[in-house]
Amino acid sequence: MPSDASEVYRRYLSAVMLHGHASAKACELGATDLYALNILQLTGPMTPGELGARTGLTTGPTTRLIDRLEQAGYVRRAPDPGDRRKLIVEPIGKPADLDRVMAPARQRIGELLRGYSPEQLAVLFDYFARATDAYQEAAEQLRTHNAD
Repeated sequence: MPSDASEVYRRYLSAVMLHGHASAKACELGATDLYALNILQLTGPMTPGELGARTGLTTGPTTRLIDRLEQAGYVRRAPDPGDRRKLIVEPIGKPADLDRVMAPARQRIGELLRGYSPEQLAVLFDYFARATDAYQEAAEQLRTHNAD
């Protein structure tokens, strides 16, 4: 591995984060709001408590986050079909805003990916899947350690 690999990787992560912040702002959302919306769109409806756990937010900030997303037309609160005493948060509407904002990056990344062989793409996507798990586990470890 090149000696500057750590720096290259840190620049990559910074660019991804910068794009996330710019995308959120373009959608008139905060970065955490966009992150939460992405979670909901990827995993589907969940309770506010589950969303709070996934975002690392406590009850009050999670409620305000859901309020903002609901007011912007991205989510709605609905009764939990399994337990009518509970609410779930489900993504609705406005995906066109996100698609419009994300289109330039998707196009550029798509162009980059077309330059890789199927074997190279398999390695890249294997890395993405494994790195996702590693980052989620590390985040949970940090949350657990900081809660002590």
